Amino acid sequence: MTLINIKINGKELQVEAGTTVHQAAKKIGIEIPTLCYMNLHDLNIEHNPGGCRICVVEIAGRKNLAPACVTKVWEGMEVKTHTMRVLNARRTVMELILSDHPFECLTCAKNGTCDLQKLAQDLGVREIHYQGEQSHYKEDRSPAIIRDMDKCIMCRRCETMCNTVQTCGVLSGINRGFDSVVAPAFEQDLVQSPCTFCGQCVAVCPTGALTEHDATNKVIRALADPKKTVIVQTAPAVRVALGEEFGMEPGTIVTGKMVSALRRIGFDRVFDTDFAADLTIMEEGTELLGRLSKHLAGDKDVKLPILTSCCPGWVNFFEHQFPEMKEIPSTAKSPQQMFGAIAKTYMADKLGVKREDLVVVSVMPCLAKKYEAQREEFAVNGNPDVDYSISTRELAHLIKQSLGDIKELPDEDFDSLMGQSTGAAVIFGNTGGVIEAACRTAYEIYTGKKLEKVEFEQLRGFDGVRSAVVDFDGLKLNIGIAHGLGNARKLLECIKNGECEFHAIEIMACPGGCIGGGGQPLHHGNSDILKARAAAIYREDVGKAVRKSHENPEIVKLYEEFLGQPMSEKAHHLLHTKYFDKKKKTYIEK
Repeated sequence: MTLINIKINGKELQVEAGTTVHQAAKKIGIEIPTLCYMNLHDLNIEHNPGGCRICVVEIAGRKNLAPACVTKVWEGMEVKTHTMRVLNARRTVMELILSDHPFECLTCAKNGTCDLQKLAQDLGVREIHYQGEQSHYKEDRSPAIIRDMDKCIMCRRCETMCNTVQTCGVLSGINRGFDSVVAPAFEQDLVQSPCTFCGQCVAVCPTGALTEHDATNKVIRALADPKKTVIVQTAPAVRVALGEEFGMEPGTIVTGKMVSALRRIGFDRVFDTDFAADLTIMEEGTELLGRLSKHLAGDKDVKLPILTSCCPGWVNFFEHQFPEMKEIPSTAKSPQQMFGAIAKTYMADKLGVKREDLVVVSVMPCLAKKYEAQREEFAVNGNPDVDYSISTRELAHLIKQSLGDIKELPDEDFDSLMGQSTGAAVIFGNTGGVIEAACRTAYEIYTGKKLEKVEFEQLRGFDGVRSAVVDFDGLKLNIGIAHGLGNARKLLECIKNGECEFHAIEIMACPGGCIGGGGQPLHHGNSDILKARAAAIYREDVGKAVRKSHENPEIVKLYEEFLGQPMSEKAHHLLHTKYFDKKKKTYIEK
C-alpha cells in the first residue's frame, strides 16, 4: 500500500494511492457537493462519471478547476474546496443545469426530496442568468415507473444501476449534445423494453426524472366511495422501514402503529400479506416436495432446481432474459396476488361483498408489484385481484397528508380471517427468507418429525450469491440464493451451463431482498440501513408465537373450509400461474 501526502484546505493528511480528491476530503470531514456521483458501498460500485462538474475544486499548479470525484491525488497535491472561484463555478454550473430544467417543483413527485433542489438551495441560487432553448421529450408512463426526461440531468446513476448492478441492459445514454438523454434502445417506452420494473433506477435518481407511478389518488377516491369496501394488505418489509419516513431509526418495527394509521385513514379491514406468505409456503413447499419425490424416484423429466416465484421483478427478468428456463420456477403466485385471489373469493363471500365492490389495496416495498397487479392473467373478467399497489414511500405520504405522524398512535393488531401469520412469513422480507420459510415447513412434512430449531442460519447473510446444504434427516438439499438481478444472472448462467447443481433456488430482484426494494425509503446504498432492517425482520420472527407456516390456524382453516389441500384443483386455479416468453417482444418499436 503506497501512501500519498496531500493537503486539503491547509490540513495535511495521508491517503492511499488511487484515492480521489472527493474521497480524501471526506476522510477529514469535508463534504464536496455532488450530483452525478454515487457510492454503493455494499456492492463495491462507485459511479463517478465527473459529468455534472458540481464537485470542482482548485488544485495548486493547475489552471482549470478539477472535478473532485474523478481526479486522483498525487504526492504533494494541495487542494482548496470552497474558494470564491470554486463557489462561483458551482453556482454557474447549477444555473446552467436549471436553465434546461422544468420549473415544476411544487407539483413534482420529488419535491422536498430532490437532490437538485436541495443543492440549488445550498448554493444559494435564487435566479438564473442563462436563458435559452429547453429540451423536451415524451413522457413514458408505465404501470410502475414514470420517466419524465425533461427533468433528467444526465447524471446516469440509473444507467449504472440498470446495467452494472441489475444487468438488465435497459437504460443507456443515447443521442448526442443537446439531444442526449438516458433511455431504452430506440427510445422505447419501458413496457416495450426488457425492464423488470424493480425500481432500483428510481431509488437512485436525484431528480423527478424517474418516479413511481403514484396510485394514492386512486386509493383516496376508493376510500371516499361509500359503495366500495376497501381493504389493505401490508408486506413484511414495510413494517421495518416505514418508521424511517417519520424520523425513526432504521430497523424500528412499527407494525402496530402502521395498522392503527391504516384504520384511521379509513380502510374497512387491515390485513397482513404475511398471511399470504404462509399460504405461498404451503403451495410452493408442496410443489418442491412433489418435484423432489419424482426426482428421487428416478423421473428424469422433473424440472429441478425449483426457483421461488414471489418476486415480480425476478419473474420479469427471467421472462425477458431466460425464457428457455420458464418451466423451472414454481408456478405459485406471489403473496400479493395470492392475497388478492383469496380476498375476492373466500373473504368476499364471508363479508357478503360482490367482487366488483371489493377494492384490494397492497402496500409493498416494491415497484414491480404495481406492474404485477395489472398483469392480465391476474384479473377475472377485467377485474384485478389486486386493484392498487402503493409503495412504502406512498403510504408515508398518505399518512402525512391525513394524520401527520405515527409516533403517538397506539399499537393495534391486524384484522382476523386473513391477518394471522407466522415468523416464517415475516422473514420473506429478507434475502434467504423465502427459502428458509419453505424449509421449516418442508422439513416437517417430509420427515414427519418436529423441527426443534427453526432457524436455518446457513441460509442467511448478505453475500450476493450464496449456497448451502440443508439436511432433511438424511436427504441433503443443495440450496442456492441470490439477491440483486446481476447476481441472479450469475446463478442462472451457472445452472444453464451445467456448472451448478441445486434442488431449490431463491432469487430476489433487489439488493438485500424486499428490505431494499425500489419503493422503500431511500437508503442510498447504505448497507447499515439494510442490515438494520434485516435484523428487525428476524426480531419480529423470534417474537412470533407460531413460526412455521403450516401451523398458522387461519391457513389450516382456509384449506379446511375452501381450498381442500395444497395443490388441489381449486388451489391451482386460484393460487398458481404460468410464465411467458417475452424475449421476442423486446426491442420492437411501437
